[in-house]
Amino acid sequence: MVAVGVIGSGAWGTTLALLLARKGIATTLWDHQAARAQEMQSQRENKMFLPGITFPETLCVTAEIGEAVREKEMLILVTPSQRMRENLRLVAPHLGSETLLVSASKGVEIESLKRMSEVIAEELPESAGRIAVLSGPNLSPEVAREKPTAAVIASQSTEVAIACRDLLTTRHLRIYTSDDVVGVELGGALKNIIAIGAGMTEGLEYGDNAKGAFITRGVAEIARLGIAAGANPMTFVGLAGIGDLIATCASPLSRNQRLGRRLAAGEKLDDILASTHSVAEGIYITRAALKLAERFHVEMPLTTKLSQILFQGLDPHKAVLELMMRDPKNEREGIM
Repeated sequence: MVAVGVIGSGAWGTTLALLLARKGIATTLWDHQAARAQEMQSQRENKMFLPGITFPETLCVTAEIGEAVREKEMLILVTPSQRMRENLRLVAPHLGSETLLVSASKGVEIESLKRMSEVIAEELPESAGRIAVLSGPNLSPEVAREKPTAAVIASQSTEVAIACRDLLTTRHLRIYTSDDVVGVELGGALKNIIAIGAGMTEGLEYGDNAKGAFITRGVAEIARLGIAAGANPMTFVGLAGIGDLIATCASPLSRNQRLGRRLAAGEKLDDILASTHSVAEGIYITRAALKLAERFHVEMPLTTKLSQILFQGLDPHKAVLELMMRDPKNEREGIM
């Protein structure tokens, strides 16, 4: 029998565990808090992130890392990006020599500026040839309720990408393969910055034209940085680029979009963070993106202004005015 482990029991980790378990795959979901793991195992539900969705019998929840990792064909890593490294160190002693590793975390480590696949390869060097990354327009509540969507899985190994695709594909989730690990990871991470800004345009009631323009210029900004980092430009018009960007910017289910709306309403970042139990990755990737932009000499005006709003108290109305008054540019500058 195929067995899979999922490291991280947030909304997306739980959703992926549900999808696999519904296929009849023996799936073990890991939570670092014993009390929470026990609660989910006994109540057969993740009431914090996916209330009302019952776990199938093939899904087990545990706080024992070895139980989640040992003798698994595939291990899906769905932890917050800034905690990926510490969780990999817990995984390492139990990891099998043939286990496929899938990163479903969308972020960049702030301190090292490494993508999640790079962090995994660094911490688990013997597994470097078995790493894949998953991204796409995948809002957890919709996927968990089996609404149709698609995703892309990228790996440097075609065989690894196909094996992971076949395990993860369901009647409701269609998965494509790619060899552009850099583009798939950066598209999935950087879109969270643009989602915060899109939420702000809604909160400021600037209208659909402004939101459409903001999202489109966000694609250009993501592509500039991605191309400079070695990504295939076409990835950013695919599922990990425009696909994920549209879903995250348009949906009130998006944590980053909600954050932007609350900022536009005048709430302080610290107060917003204190009132939620979910992680808005856009906060972290904003810092990392500007450091990467400096490294690759890439201009990122939207990200710069958002950083000033998040961390320096810049008024959103003033930020928009400053963006509108920038010197004229060719639309494709930096991505031609």
